[in-house]
Amino acid sequence: MSEDAGPPRTFKGLLRWATTPPQAWGVYLLALLLIWLLSFYAGTLKPKRTPEPSPPAATAPKG
Repeated sequence: MSEDAGPPRTFKGLLRWATTPPQAWGVYLLALLLIWLLSFYAGTLKPKRTPEPSPPAATAPKG
């Protein structure tokens, strides 16, 4: 039994595992889907509106 049979335990091992051909396609497609979902969600957010300045109710006479 080889050491590579188990799940990767370090970030370097995970990176090596994720960049090998069969998994790389899945990782790539998952990243594209995540980016699309985040951009779609950001596009559906309503921008915060600043309250429109209302004219002052009473003004002091100028003179």
